[in-house]
Amino acid sequence: MRWWGDEVPPHLKEIAKEKYDQIKSTRPRLVRPGARPTFNFLAISGGGADGAFGAGLLVGWTANGKRPEFEIVTGISTGALSAPFAFLGPQYDPQLKEMYTAYTTRDMLRKQPVRGILGGGGLASSAPLARLIAKYADQAFLEEVAKEHRKGRRLLIGTTNIDAQRPVIWDMGKIAASGQPNALDLFRKVLLASASIPGAFPSVKFNVYSEGQVLQEQHVDGGTTKQVFLFPGQITLRNPVDRKFGIDPKRRLYIIRNGRTKPEYKIVKSTTLSIAERSISTLIKYQGIGDLYQLYALARRNGIPYRLAVIPSDFKDTSKEVFDRTYMSALFDLAFQLGKKGYRWTKVPPGMGQRATAR
Repeated sequence: MRWWGDEVPPHLKEIAKEKYDQIKSTRPRLVRPGARPTFNFLAISGGGADGAFGAGLLVGWTANGKRPEFEIVTGISTGALSAPFAFLGPQYDPQLKEMYTAYTTRDMLRKQPVRGILGGGGLASSAPLARLIAKYADQAFLEEVAKEHRKGRRLLIGTTNIDAQRPVIWDMGKIAASGQPNALDLFRKVLLASASIPGAFPSVKFNVYSEGQVLQEQHVDGGTTKQVFLFPGQITLRNPVDRKFGIDPKRRLYIIRNGRTKPEYKIVKSTTLSIAERSISTLIKYQGIGDLYQLYALARRNGIPYRLAVIPSDFKDTSKEVFDRTYMSALFDLAFQLGKKGYRWTKVPPGMGQRATAR
């Protein structure tokens, strides 16, 4: 149900065979001899409140009438919250919009600075966010994810095992389809862990059984190790996987970067906290750009066209709190209009100099 996100899974052949068998059973036209199906991949990045951009773009894409079904959807941090809706399709657009336009900071977290400073798990409680996740991810939702998983489609969410300092990829559809009594609880915990900003939120703990022992792992925001991902970068699809199953699909990768990629000038107060906050946000921005380059290399190696969407640099951050509903609604509306008109996806990572775009 999960594997390390920085190496090829040891059971890659089994993962590929299960997916192929599911497609052959439920969508045989896609793998019949001579068929060249198109598989669309969607990777949604972290970005906190800026997740309103990706949400608006997806809903606008639906209004445009050209939004495809995605074979694989991945999410990190705020992208983990929107990825399940994107995976299940346009019928969940109302919930996706609500998630990013109807709530404020107090709906996402409860501040507890004294407890956090004195040794607590975080400066804020994630209980409000956990309740919000539970509101949308109910048993019926889980069954919908399981249904799509059985068709061979995949919903993958990234967390960070903070003890191991490594990214972890969770196969959410496999969890949903497992039939285990704790499947819904685990599904929700993974989403919460992926969105749990270290220091701000406490880590999410998972009990793991290994060699007869019960161990406990601590997982935090997937963005700690990756801002956006598709699958481990060492994987090559075109030769070993495609050749093994005798298929020759066309693939497209769409990446939604819930953030800006250009420098944003802002006068910073000469205080420890202000400088630290600005430094961390700068670090995250450039880490995110580096991840876009890694995805570009992965796409080139696998012959997959690369499509990137980012927040326009002229849309200023006017938020007055962590999750500012006014700002998020404005960002959602902007992205919706861009998607509805037919978003001009960039074909290369930022800074490569090529200005080619694609609809």
